[in-house]
Amino acid sequence: MIPVSDVSGVSPHRLQRWLCAKRYLFLTAPAVPLLLPLAAWLALARGHGGWLWLPFLVLFILVPLLDTLCGEDPANPGSGDVATLAADPWYRRVLFAAVATHWLGVLFMAGAIAHGDWAWHSVLGAALGAGAINGLALLVGHELGHKTRDPVQSAMARIVLAVTGYGHFSVEHNQGHHKQVSTPEDSASARYGESIYAFARREIPGALRRGWALERGRLAALGLPAFSPHNPILQSWGLTVAGFGLATVFWGWSALAFLLLAAGYGWWQLTSANYVEHYGLLREKLADGHYESCRPKHSWNSNLLLSNLLLLHLQRHSDHHAYPMRPYQLLRDYRDVPQLPHGYALMFTVAAIPPLWFALMNPRVMAWAGGDINKVNRGPLPDPAR
Repeated sequence: MIPVSDVSGVSPHRLQRWLCAKRYLFLTAPAVPLLLPLAAWLALARGHGGWLWLPFLVLFILVPLLDTLCGEDPANPGSGDVATLAADPWYRRVLFAAVATHWLGVLFMAGAIAHGDWAWHSVLGAALGAGAINGLALLVGHELGHKTRDPVQSAMARIVLAVTGYGHFSVEHNQGHHKQVSTPEDSASARYGESIYAFARREIPGALRRGWALERGRLAALGLPAFSPHNPILQSWGLTVAGFGLATVFWGWSALAFLLLAAGYGWWQLTSANYVEHYGLLREKLADGHYESCRPKHSWNSNLLLSNLLLLHLQRHSDHHAYPMRPYQLLRDYRDVPQLPHGYALMFTVAAIPPLWFALMNPRVMAWAGGDINKVNRGPLPDPAR
């Protein structure tokens, strides 16, 4: 696979200037959660609950429109930039700032909902917006959680994952999904012809079971019980209970109900991402019974500029799975890998309408497989002997 910037025709000088500018544009990650207090303040100051829809509309209407206008990101880090970018503490500080703004944003909105007399549709807009931003909190936790050799980043992952009560994510994702990705055994890889609603019934409980089983096994190998203070899943869940509990003490049960609703929609954002990232793609099973190594062709990608800044290059998903420890600022785009028709926000909307998703994506899956249905991930096949 060839990195796009190696063949893009863009001058090295322009690419270098853009890479320098991106350093600061990644501040969109900690800035976007501040849409929640902004929307809450505008709604309270102007006495109109319509403002509570602002974060949702920005993420699912404005971002796809701007993605279409801005086009693709032409730049990949050059070989001479890798060491400098990897060592730059700025990129970690961006993530740490996002941890703080995610907690600030959702708690501010919960307080505003508890103290206002809002129509149900205004509360719905606030919950959808907070849930969508909670999906971005899970993204920050995803990035931090991959830095397993850095105890500070690992701890920050547990803190930000607590915003949504999804403390099992790092264990499940790193040790489960990355090992089984694009196979029928992976609960976080969508199968050909499987709707997102069927996928969610398999993926959400599957993630919880797999994450807990993996961590229980790790602790057992150390001679420790699963219910131990050394369990990072329980540490993150404890932070969720503490944070949501304090919000309930200060603002009442309506704040707790709001936080739970926003957390649930945040889980749905993660489910949507998992659904679109590997839909129908299958790693070949080798003669020895093992699957081939995960390669760039086993993930769907989008290189749209704006949403990749917002999503910390997650849409360069092939490079992430090929090199899971590679930090977000170093992720590269490739030619000749599966491409989504648009960015994640619009594709999440399409996925919510299964006939539209199947019409759009099934032909792409079959083209990827060379027309061979046996080369796509259809899930476990029935035993012909039965």
